[in-house]
Amino acid sequence: MSAVRIAPSILSTDLGRLKEQLEAAEAGGAEWLHVDVMDGHFVPNLTFGAPIIRAVRKLSDLPIDVHLMVERPEQYITEYAELGITCFSFHPESTVHVQRHLAAIREHGMQAGLALNPSTPLSAISEVIPELDLVCVMSVNPGFGGQKYLPTATSKIARLKAMLDAAGSDATLEVDGGITVDTIAAAHAAGADTFVAGTAVFGRPDIAEAVRALVRACAVIV
Repeated sequence: MSAVRIAPSILSTDLGRLKEQLEAAEAGGAEWLHVDVMDGHFVPNLTFGAPIIRAVRKLSDLPIDVHLMVERPEQYITEYAELGITCFSFHPESTVHVQRHLAAIREHGMQAGLALNPSTPLSAISEVIPELDLVCVMSVNPGFGGQKYLPTATSKIARLKAMLDAAGSDATLEVDGGITVDTIAAAHAAGADTFVAGTAVFGRPDIAEAVRALVRACAVIV
């Protein structure tokens, strides 16, 4: 099995204790920080933008993984590159000329990713696999934190892993939604290596231990 990377989602942080909570997550072994950007149109919620990303960048040196659930995500490529984003992911349904935007993301020095909603088929990425540094399987319908993992995501992860391997791609396979100590092992066994976790990390009294518990859970045979 591949290594395990935990990317805690700041959607579930207490923003009044942001510095303290980010430091605790890093102390527990978190390797990335995940920021969800929602515009209230592509998904039914409105969340963070550049000011919060800028604040996170000042508080932590960890790579920042930004997931844009917005219409026309290409509008943000230059701005987010200037903020020091590591990975910029968007949904193929949210724009046209997907390949062009993936190329632009890479040209701006960021990793390029696509996120797949539960109903989005894997065929949506088949023509651009060589352009991808990351593929994110949404294991909930996006828009809100704290949802339960959709069991059908496990099969999708396995099929995606096979697709990437067949194409000779070493893209990161990320899973976002409902990741807990009870669901992460199955997703990892199916082939995922990176896990976005919000309430399972920042909703626990000991944030550092919550990160470590997720990593340990991946050793469970499923």
